[in-house]
Amino acid sequence: MTEMKTGLVEGSRRAIIVGASSGIGAALARRLAAEGYTLALLARRSNLLAAICAEINSEAGEIRAISYTHDVTNYDSVPGLFQEIITKLGGLELFIYNSGISLPSGMKHYEFEKDRHVTEVNYLGALAWLNPVAAMFYKQKAGQIVGISSVAGERGRVGNPSYHASKAALNCFMESLRNRLTRRGVHVLTVKPGYVLTEMTSGLKKPIFAIPVERAAADICKAIHRRRQIIYTAPIWGLVMLVVRNIPSVIFRRLSF
Repeated sequence: MTEMKTGLVEGSRRAIIVGASSGIGAALARRLAAEGYTLALLARRSNLLAAICAEINSEAGEIRAISYTHDVTNYDSVPGLFQEIITKLGGLELFIYNSGISLPSGMKHYEFEKDRHVTEVNYLGALAWLNPVAAMFYKQKAGQIVGISSVAGERGRVGNPSYHASKAALNCFMESLRNRLTRRGVHVLTVKPGYVLTEMTSGLKKPIFAIPVERAAADICKAIHRRRQIIYTAPIWGLVMLVVRNIPSVIFRRLSF
């Protein structure tokens, strides 16, 4: 076994992934590290985060990933933490916001506390991070921003209103950022996954068109390289959502999905 080099790799591309302890975030971390990125990985679950960093660094034989325990609802900590990470990395080329939760409450229940928590993580946490990142990239006239949203944001379905609404808000905010920043040379990508085999979908029975996280991460990285604006993963969800968006409301509100 070769001895691991100490200290961050100099001269490599640098990325931050918020929500990197499992699922799509962890898969993206592994893939980007293999592509040569130096990574700052953030999540609440420090044990999982440390394990992913250790795996990436052991595989690379050098420090490719560093971890920061962070709860995205702790908004006031974001500006200082962001500057600390930028100083540690020595700059930034790519930022990915992947934090998201779903807390379905059932058709007969209306629970503000659950709805608030979903909104805080999925949307307000994104705002807390995306604003300082956008400001930095605006000034440097370069950079890439990726927001992991969901096909759930396409329309308000009956099953989980707060989740759909939070993702719809994120979609709209990402579009606004894109329209602001593209003229400054900044790339903004909105990712709309369907069912991906993660902890969030583990309780579902036979989710349709479900794909492994590695497939989703590969699609996202390809879109980053090609500077796409919006992608669905798996791509078939683009066709599905085209149909869903055009179902008349008089019919859509009678559907049970």
